[in-house]
Amino acid sequence: MPFHPPSWVPQLPFDPPDSIPISDFMLDENHGRHPLGYAQNPFTCGLTGKTYSSLEVKERVDYLARGLAKELGFHPNKGSEWDKVIAVFSVNTLDTIPLAWATHRLGGIQTPANAAYSAAELEYQLKNSNAKALFTCVPLLETAREAAKKCNIPDNRIYILEVPEKFAGKPTPEGMKTVDDFIRDGQKLDRLEPLKWEAGDGAKKTAFLCYSSGTSGLPKGVMISHRNVIANTLQINTFEKPNRDKMINDLRNQTDYTENVLGLLPMSHIYGLVVISHASIYRGDGVIVLPKFEFTATLQAIQDHKIGSLFLVPPIIILMTKNTKVLAQYDLSSVWSIFTGAAPLGQESAEELQKIFPTWKIRQGYGLTETCTVVTSSSPDDIWFGSSGSLLPGIECKIVTVEGNEVTGYDQPGELLVKSPAVVLGYLNNDKANTETFQDGYMRTGDEAVVRKAPSGNEHVFIVDRIKELIKVQGHQVAPAELEAHLLAHPAVNDCAVIQIPNEKTGEVPKAFVVKSPSIGLEENDRVIAREIQKHVENHKARYKWISGGIEFVDEIPKSPSGKILRRLLRDREKEKRRKAGSKL
Repeated sequence: MPFHPPSWVPQLPFDPPDSIPISDFMLDENHGRHPLGYAQNPFTCGLTGKTYSSLEVKERVDYLARGLAKELGFHPNKGSEWDKVIAVFSVNTLDTIPLAWATHRLGGIQTPANAAYSAAELEYQLKNSNAKALFTCVPLLETAREAAKKCNIPDNRIYILEVPEKFAGKPTPEGMKTVDDFIRDGQKLDRLEPLKWEAGDGAKKTAFLCYSSGTSGLPKGVMISHRNVIANTLQINTFEKPNRDKMINDLRNQTDYTENVLGLLPMSHIYGLVVISHASIYRGDGVIVLPKFEFTATLQAIQDHKIGSLFLVPPIIILMTKNTKVLAQYDLSSVWSIFTGAAPLGQESAEELQKIFPTWKIRQGYGLTETCTVVTSSSPDDIWFGSSGSLLPGIECKIVTVEGNEVTGYDQPGELLVKSPAVVLGYLNNDKANTETFQDGYMRTGDEAVVRKAPSGNEHVFIVDRIKELIKVQGHQVAPAELEAHLLAHPAVNDCAVIQIPNEKTGEVPKAFVVKSPSIGLEENDRVIAREIQKHVENHKARYKWISGGIEFVDEIPKSPSGKILRRLLRDREKEKRRKAGSKL
């Protein structure tokens, strides 16, 4: 039977519009967003305090779109969105999202790349997306140039998103064009003609091309439509409305409530991109932007900007629980809520944090790139530690067993399938993955879940295991297949498999099982060989993809008759080994 949101969750106020770009939805007041003139400043630098008002951001987006149109030859109503793909390889900046909106104003696509990528990983995304230009930041410029060169993106098509100089360590190289340069150019240019979209175009046209490993395999371009982002923004804010209304009522003589939220998580990740950078701005909140995570700098920003809601991932929460003396040095009294996602937060960790901050509402959500973010969320008035909360409005799900039977009751595990207007268009140029993942109007998540009835009487979703092979390191996705392909290039590796193992700091880390090449003699030291193999990964992959869980040499890799690696057997074996060793992880 399909599961639906609890009865207390309001219905969407209107159908997510399908004939406008995200830029119109976010920058006009015609679609329910918080009035521009009375909102918090949308983006403020958490390090320097530099900021722009909502009206200034709207103006900057307009001028930036004009400047991009002239520089790149992009016309709002000529060519498809695939002729106007702009890649962004940068830490968070004040202009990352305005750049996306300016690209959308031209009918184009932004493809955000993880700032931790190596040149080879960035090259893969640039080629796969067929990006026409690349925006980066000074700290990542050399990596960007190396990748762009191999993709035939010339130096004069690499542009700069500015970060505070004290973070960058050096100024923008002379002669390189910045977002501010585009805006100055745009001020002198004629107004762009409006996008001439028909009904349904917003649901068919790709706005963001984010890269995800999906349920398995190498990273794939996820085609996220304008309507997908609009729908999830509406779903999140409709779900939050009863609590926001209550907060207004609690504040005497006020008819409105807005706050500052923490903009620490990468805007290249779907969590930072939609939940923080779109849903928050739409409801009038301000995002305090930080380029990277540094514990004390984050605490300082919370204190300085009186941040109310913290959007975090479990490893940061665990770090907080283990550093109470550091926390005590900062005034965190403005915080009332934390929201965690990207990986499950254990009940024990939540309880530990609650002991430190008894008044905080510790909330958890669940979503994927393929669902354009949030599927379930905890209401501040209905928190159940370990749960991922209740379904958002406009979403239905069902749970299907391995045998293909639909679950009809509580506490019966199976794969979670999701139907929502925010479920994406599919994977770019990958029919096989599309057929496996998107079926009969539902998205197969690859996650094992159960539905349980909370003490409140509301249905909650618990993610109990992952059927898919994905590894989550500090919220980042790591595809075993990608690491296995790389390991097999090492002369000492004859066969291999990679699985996830728990880690207190990062949630999970990759561990490799390796069958040594016959050329490796018995006299050679296993520890030395293992270290050489690890260095092989470290020299070519982002840090979060390193084989931090170690390398174990085995005689053979378990496989099915068709040759598919049976990673589940390795995970079960590893779990039993930890159990015998008395590990709590």
